[in-house]
Amino acid sequence: MSDSLQILLTNDDGIDSPGIRALYNELSTIGSVTTVAPATDKSAIGRAISHEVEVTDHELGYAVHGTPSDCVVAGLSELCPTDCPDLVVSGCNKGANLGEYVLGRSGTVSAAVEAAFFDIPAIATSLYVPAGDLAFNEIETRTEDYALAADATRYLAEQGLNAGIFDVAAYLNVNAPMPERSDEPIDLAPLEITQPSTRYEMDASRNADAITLHDRVWEEMDPDVIPDPDGTDRRAVAEGRISVSPLTAPHSVTTPDALTDLIESYGRLERASSSE
Repeated sequence: MSDSLQILLTNDDGIDSPGIRALYNELSTIGSVTTVAPATDKSAIGRAISHEVEVTDHELGYAVHGTPSDCVVAGLSELCPTDCPDLVVSGCNKGANLGEYVLGRSGTVSAAVEAAFFDIPAIATSLYVPAGDLAFNEIETRTEDYALAADATRYLAEQGLNAGIFDVAAYLNVNAPMPERSDEPIDLAPLEITQPSTRYEMDASRNADAITLHDRVWEEMDPDVIPDPDGTDRRAVAEGRISVSPLTAPHSVTTPDALTDLIESYGRLERASSSE
């Protein structure tokens, strides 16, 4: 094992999840891994932050009784053995993080965004788990189910820094399909550069005093009927490829001409109103 690459590993499923174990095992073959992850499941919590959290030792590193963003801040500021790790890796999440609308919602992705504010390259990795007729929370994953995701993450971690990827992208959002469970060797899935899908199909229904939210984009993941166009993360994963979206953070700023005109006219309008 080479100790030249220093990696901070976190997630939002919790430090005892099989996904983080799969990444820990794979990334440990290329460098030194410090795990700082939530003590319990903190899925879909976004970039929520705490003022003070407890930390306990764990066989993989440190369990933080807080959020993924807490873990990144604590790890980079205090718990990592080096002042500046080379890379932050978040995952592997049980459940894909596909599309623009999940980027601010996902704790997995939010950990990568938090790293960007430290100017540390990051990779967020998630596993697409087809639910079929089962409820998603009824599906149990094993470490072996993350083999494709872990292999792709190791490759990108090992090769990406020297390739200059992170000179342009703040982080990579990686989503991998789940391989079929078999005793046979697993064939690698191809990587594809993608952009996040723009589909948004959230709605809600009311039953007396309760409101139920529905995310309907998952109802059309069959590659024969999926409406997402070529080049999107959702289509790539549905068709069995590993999606790699190079993204930026913080968000870029655009200045429409119309907004410039409004800003310039603000003072004139206020003065005209006060003189009446």
